[in-house]
Amino acid sequence: MATNKLTVPDLKKLNSVQALCDREDPYKDFLKSDELFLKAMREISQWHMDKSPFYKDLAASQNFVASEVQKMEDCLKIPHLWAHFFKGNEILSIPPAEVFLHLTSSGTTGQKSQIFFDEWTIRSAQRMVDWIFEEYQWINPEQKCNYVLFSYETEASSKLGTAYTDNFLCKYAPVNEVFTTLKLTGDGGHEFDTYGTIEAFKRFAEQGLPVRLFGFPAFFYFALERMKKLGHPPLKFHKDSLVFLGGGWKGHADKQIEKNDLYDLAHEMLGIPKERLRDGFGSVEHCIPYVECSEHEFHVPVWSRVFIRDVETLKPLGLNAKGFLHFISPYITSMPAHSVIMGDMASLHDKCKCGLDTPYFKIHGRAGVSKNKSCALAASELLKGKAS
Repeated sequence: MATNKLTVPDLKKLNSVQALCDREDPYKDFLKSDELFLKAMREISQWHMDKSPFYKDLAASQNFVASEVQKMEDCLKIPHLWAHFFKGNEILSIPPAEVFLHLTSSGTTGQKSQIFFDEWTIRSAQRMVDWIFEEYQWINPEQKCNYVLFSYETEASSKLGTAYTDNFLCKYAPVNEVFTTLKLTGDGGHEFDTYGTIEAFKRFAEQGLPVRLFGFPAFFYFALERMKKLGHPPLKFHKDSLVFLGGGWKGHADKQIEKNDLYDLAHEMLGIPKERLRDGFGSVEHCIPYVECSEHEFHVPVWSRVFIRDVETLKPLGLNAKGFLHFISPYITSMPAHSVIMGDMASLHDKCKCGLDTPYFKIHGRAGVSKNKSCALAASELLKGKAS
């Protein structure tokens, strides 16, 4: 499905970025890609220093020189930005006329990250998703599917990143019908359509087509929980149905259940096997797709690297230690977001039972409390008063 007919803005300056992002196998020869990855990070760092006055000044203030990135640990020297920085600042490395897509991270409330993409950046991220879906054999152009999107019903002018992503995911199998669970209220807000979602479950089960369910896990859980409380008998979805969640439970830890418990509930109420229940991790500030393997771990693909930083000193931590999640990738040419520290607590691990030979990380929740609210937080606020 993906195509290689995609070119960086300047092939002479970004030749290694092109080569790395052209790699079609998400997880093959991960360690062997280190040298190419480092070349790409040198190129993209210099690119942003040349194109963004802000980033040039930031690099100068830290005495950073792109050519000094020679070992993987040298990536830690690359001036980073915090994900929440983009909630109050619009920093571009391209002329405004070259902005191909503008997405925001927040939903109905909270500050919004303003992320701008040139065509290379968003298309590059999209074909990464293509290649991961190919890896897991989730692309089926011959089989029509019904879709339940646990995301925002959008107007034509919407820039919400989560809604954009969920609708994008509908391309991997032909659409029979789409049901979006967060309905527009007419006053700029959204409301979770609990009973409409349950009715869609029943209707799609009766139709017998595979069902694909994408979006926020909080709403998926709430629909299943309400269905069970109301005494609805379990349904049996088509065996090729697929759940692919994303967005996390930010802001509603009191409602969150363990991932395995959610998967058990989905299997019980909808008959979907565990291997067809997956979660994804990513953000509008960092669009590299991190997708659960068969063991439900978030593997790092060849296009990125992950570090864990101490919450007090920001020093790098080793395997199994908890700290800030730090993403590094050269794919983005539109903004200096090639080294981003998230507000998530995580730990890095290796040797997954699934057999993929790449590191994986575990998410351990958000670090502290902030006024900045993510898209998932804004959405989960809609649940207040509804889950009792």
